[in-house]
Amino acid sequence: MAKSSMPNYSSVAVFLLLLQTVVLAEDWPCWRGPRGDGTSLESAIPVSWDGTTGKNILWKAPLVAAGHSSPVIVGDRVYVTGCHEQTKSRHLLALDRETGKVVWDQTVVNAPLETRHQLNSYASGTPTVADGVIYVTFLVVDGSEIPAPNVGAPRPVTPGQILVAAYSIDGQQLWSVQVGGFISAHGFCSSPVVYQDLLIVNGDHDGDSYIVAMDRSTGKTVWKTGREHKTRSYCTPIIRTVAGRDQMVLTGSQRVVSLDPRTGGTHWLIEGPTEQFVSSMVFDGSKFYLTAGFPTHHVMAIRPDGQGDVTNSHVAWHSDESKCYVPSPVLCDGRLYVADDRGTASCYNTATGERIWRDRLGSHFSSSLVATGTQILFTADDGQTTILAAGDELQKVAENQLGEFIYSSPAISDGTIYFRGDQHLIAVRDLGAK
Repeated sequence: MAKSSMPNYSSVAVFLLLLQTVVLAEDWPCWRGPRGDGTSLESAIPVSWDGTTGKNILWKAPLVAAGHSSPVIVGDRVYVTGCHEQTKSRHLLALDRETGKVVWDQTVVNAPLETRHQLNSYASGTPTVADGVIYVTFLVVDGSEIPAPNVGAPRPVTPGQILVAAYSIDGQQLWSVQVGGFISAHGFCSSPVVYQDLLIVNGDHDGDSYIVAMDRSTGKTVWKTGREHKTRSYCTPIIRTVAGRDQMVLTGSQRVVSLDPRTGGTHWLIEGPTEQFVSSMVFDGSKFYLTAGFPTHHVMAIRPDGQGDVTNSHVAWHSDESKCYVPSPVLCDGRLYVADDRGTASCYNTATGERIWRDRLGSHFSSSLVATGTQILFTADDGQTTILAAGDELQKVAENQLGEFIYSSPAISDGTIYFRGDQHLIAVRDLGAK
């Protein structure tokens, strides 16, 4: 008997259900999520919660280890770093994603506390998880002081070494290495990036700056590229295959650069547009976008098919209307969304650079933006998250209070939003749907 050419609708339905489950189970394994750009593929996240009353709060786990690093979620675990300031110990913690209970807590290093900016912390670098290994970064100082370079008013600063360590998922240290020096009056923050068998760390600072790549299995340095302008910045690179080559693109040290992540060699560079950078870049398949910085502020779109110095040839558009320094932007539904540090939000046309709208959404933004396919989350320092619907009109979906201050960025996984507040790690889920 011949097989029917009619589709098996029950099989299709099962496939779609499985596909939806896979999408909902997407991990958030590193800074800014699985694509390094703050986007989630999930179609349904909670839009209403209250950290004070407990509405849609799955759990709140107290954090003795303080810090501004963001949580990452892989499998049934949430990983986060922190510092016990009284004991001067830096920690990596694993928590159960469904209960918030601490599974293990490992001390990565004990060292004196470094000098830092009041809006920084002693644990600001977000962990990265790949192939069952968790990678973390901290600054190790010996307590000695030198005059701070590149500051307006004289002050002391504690120079140190960047420590990179690797842990198994059961909390066993696999290796720990110091990859190079670091000096900054603002303190330390660097989130590692995985590329094939390499782990890459940005070492921009007010000294002999560098980008370094290590063998993921041993921590041994594979390549180390110096940074000409030797200026502190805190940007996590984004890696994309574009224009026929793998490009690792980042701002910092008075430049925008595209490096070959395999060798550290330069594809192209753009001088400026300012001195210091914090936010990570994003990419929409045709252009890279940056927000910066200090002392001047910029939003810029860059075509990625250049070679060498493309300062005068590959800037697609450039705006100085948004004063964004710390929060990273996000792309959603063909638009670029930017959070101004001082509490305003802007939406840009990615094709032309025209600012479509601007409005005040909070008091001050440190947290980077995250987005699903149709919604953008703006989380202010005071714990208020404003959810906007993507579009040319500013449309507020909801405003929700976490109940404590937040300086890290949210993570989204399996229908749950994870916030790291200044007192708790908090899981938010639509409890009425489960």
